This record gives sequence, C-alpha cells and structure tokens, in this order.
Amino acid sequence: MNLTTEKKQEIFETHGRIKSKTDTGSAESQIALFTHRINHISGHLKVNKKDFSAELSLVKLVGKRRSLLDYLTKKDVFRYRAIIKELEIRK
Repeated sequence: MNLTTEKKQEIFETHGRIKSKTDTGSAESQIALFTHRINHISGHLKVNKKDFSAELSLVKLVGKRRSLLDYLTKKDVFRYRAIIKELEIRK
C-alpha cells in the first residue's frame, strides 16, 4: 500500500488536532493514519488469509494505535473521546 503525500495530507487535515496539512506529529493525526492503514490491511487479509507478514504488521499497528490512545486517555480525555467518535473506532 502506497499512501501518496496528498492522501496523507488529507488525513492530517481532516483528523489532526490543528487541522492543517503539516500537522503530522499530533496524536490524533497519527491515530487517524494508523486507522487508515489498519483498515487497508484488514481488507487485504480478508482476501489473502494466509498472508502472515501482513497479519504481523496489523498486530503491530494495532499496538501502536492502542499506545497512542492510552496516552491520549491520560493526557486529555476529551481529545480521546473526540477522536474515538470521529474515527468510529469503537463499535
């Protein structure tokens, strides 16, 4: 999966904390990027069930996203709730 620069900037602009194309470091923008990649890999794994390297990368990405979400929970609960609602992570 190749994410173009325009696609990344769009993700950062819509989900970042500052809502700018250059907001690459905020936790919200990183969580949004990881969520996009997780959704892409999940779709790939539905078709290719035996792709174990993709499965491993999915587990790593979920762990990274979880640690960022834990950080946001400790730092600012309102930002955490906003990003969860915005990305619809919890079902």
